[in-house]
Amino acid sequence: MNKLYKVIRDILTIKELRSRVKNTLFFLLLFRLGSCISLPGVNIGKVSESVRGILGLLDSFLGGSFSKASVFALGVAPYISASIIMQLLSIAWPKIQKIQRDGEMGRRKIAQVSRILTIFIAIFQSIQYLFVTSGADNVSINRTFFIAISVVILTSGTMFCMWLGERITDKGIGNGVTVLIMVGIVSSFPRAIYQEIIHRGSRDLLLFLFELIFLFCIVMAVVAFTQATRKIPIQYAKQLTSSTIYGGQRQYIPLKLNGAGVMPIIFANLLIVAISFCIGFWSTKFEWAATMSHKLQDFTSWPFNLLFALLIVLFTYFYTAITVNPVKIAEDMKRSNSFVPGVPSGSATARFFDEVIEKITLPGAIFLAFIAILPSFAYTLGLSPSFSKFYGGTSLLIMVSAILEVIQQVDSYLLMRRYEVIINKSVRPR
Repeated sequence: MNKLYKVIRDILTIKELRSRVKNTLFFLLLFRLGSCISLPGVNIGKVSESVRGILGLLDSFLGGSFSKASVFALGVAPYISASIIMQLLSIAWPKIQKIQRDGEMGRRKIAQVSRILTIFIAIFQSIQYLFVTSGADNVSINRTFFIAISVVILTSGTMFCMWLGERITDKGIGNGVTVLIMVGIVSSFPRAIYQEIIHRGSRDLLLFLFELIFLFCIVMAVVAFTQATRKIPIQYAKQLTSSTIYGGQRQYIPLKLNGAGVMPIIFANLLIVAISFCIGFWSTKFEWAATMSHKLQDFTSWPFNLLFALLIVLFTYFYTAITVNPVKIAEDMKRSNSFVPGVPSGSATARFFDEVIEKITLPGAIFLAFIAILPSFAYTLGLSPSFSKFYGGTSLLIMVSAILEVIQQVDSYLLMRRYEVIINKSVRPR
């Protein structure tokens, strides 16, 4: 307790860190206020009833804004989609690769293109969202007029959320987009606990306590999984310059067990939604199409979970392959006069890293798939729908990643502060 009090005191005493905390809280307050403002002419109760199944998963991912038909209903989802598209294009399109190598100027160009792409994706996703949720009983004004103005409002809301995320990154703490998603998810947690208590009743309070303990264990397992790394030892060759010998240090290259992060789950979610909508077009003609479309929209059905797990494993391998390049790692090590002890430089080093990545990717992909489908098992065992979604999936992984990133950034400021105090004491005249 004393250590926690000391950390809070240190945060309040560092001027820059205190300012960043205030900025972050202010931007998050604006985000939550916007999430409570509904679109004009919409019946919130009717929209909430239409948000079920896999749309309910998206709603928990957006912190309830989806079911409230708020002006921030899409949140930063279009921006995430644009970033994923740009990341994939940077691998397949050499021109974008060249822009990325231009340093800060190249990153600014990529960011500008991502913002423009976000506008078009937000328009497309807002039209999809409105056609799904704006039924005849859900809107109290002319439906065509409602869709027209709502597309503008939802797109503007997405751009404002993107701006808030960038401001948090620049003037606040943590990655802004991730923090916004985390706050949206955490905001629905108290309500989920309340619904679980009502669902269990006063007779099952002991069982509810066991559920909280089990949830805590899952969170700790996800933290360990997120932080787990395979350290590859590297040695720097000794070099002689005039009369000085330098080099020879031994360091490590950390390879994360979960190098793909939450991207495989996001990819799998988007693909399942697309498959479900495509099969839905044939539901009026074929009975199997109607049955399969319904099962793919139910996150507790075995076809959904089986396909979801397989897609996550495949996308984990795919995303790891496009983000971690063993050949590039071997070339960079050769240029820096470093090597893995016992492994020849060049192609042998590339093969060594490729084998290590293959070995750690499989258990990482399996654990990621297990965490993703865990909420469906929790719901099947009797937990309430809202509370079971916190037992895994994208929500839990994003919360853990965002909180760890914020903690690491705060620790870096506190560590820098300690170094400044030590230096000031050492140079103080006696």
